[in-house]
Amino acid sequence: MSLHKLPQFRLVLIAALALLSACAGPDERTDVAPAPAARMDTLVSAEWLSQHLDEPDLVILDCTVIVERDENGLRERSGRPGYNAGHIPGAQFADLMGNLSDPDAALPFTAPTPEAFAKAMGALGVGDNTRVVLYSAANPAWAARVWWMLRWVGFDNAALLDGGLSAWTGAGLPLADEPQKPVARTLTPRTRPGLLADRDEVFAAISDDSVEIVDALPAPHYRGEMSMYERPGHIVTASNVPVTSLVDDKGRFRSRDELSALIGSARDTRTITYCGGGIAASSLAFTMVRLGFTDVAIYDGSLREWTADPFLPMETSPDPDFPDQ
Repeated sequence: MSLHKLPQFRLVLIAALALLSACAGPDERTDVAPAPAARMDTLVSAEWLSQHLDEPDLVILDCTVIVERDENGLRERSGRPGYNAGHIPGAQFADLMGNLSDPDAALPFTAPTPEAFAKAMGALGVGDNTRVVLYSAANPAWAARVWWMLRWVGFDNAALLDGGLSAWTGAGLPLADEPQKPVARTLTPRTRPGLLADRDEVFAAISDDSVEIVDALPAPHYRGEMSMYERPGHIVTASNVPVTSLVDDKGRFRSRDELSALIGSARDTRTITYCGGGIAASSLAFTMVRLGFTDVAIYDGSLREWTADPFLPMETSPDPDFPDQ
């Protein structure tokens, strides 16, 4: 081929390759990883969500669990019926009473294996390059629980909807009730084991001045004036930051200044939060991360596990930081 014909030949070759690529079936094309999703804050408003609702990398999850009181105490039931009746358009239902907890564990809401959790999230459309907004119908702690487990498996691009479903409907935004089929994706677990603490670590922390233990339950429960578990009071040396103190009367998180005043520990201190079963503790841990705490864990078994063992120490003395709660 003569040299003066080379540029024309290259153009023909490029066009032919482009045509072949366009005609190739999905199994013949080379997969190209999607671009990383844009970063977002860990707390978003209903207005923000409504403006970004149709973006293809955004996954919305309803994490609702309903807590009711009956003659035997408190009982949890799935929030799926409420989701079916009306949810934020495009949202999937994240089932904390189903495959987002370990079905073989002795205690409810125990975290599954990282691999099982990542698989369940992938089936809901959460992938390595997506963003996730989590909400619940009432208590934000259920959404915070899923947020914390995502963080535990190495996924950080998730946010809570501030004020939950009430903020959405209160802004006059619409609900959907049609079934929503997710686009399955792959979420690769990159586990951070230090984000979940077990009983042995908590027991060791009692005599370790470098570790803080924080109880997220109501102050009367902390003081031992009431008890939802087998023994009253709190884990020895624990301080108290009631989860209800983190939000206002509309269920929205308080300002950073207000929250900083409530949680005054050093930001680099190893801190373990707990409650009854790792749910309220997740909301407190979420708040601490937003405030810049760098080493926070949740005691997954919490008081459901701790109070069942009579040899694990409890006390009922009040926390001076919350004398009037």
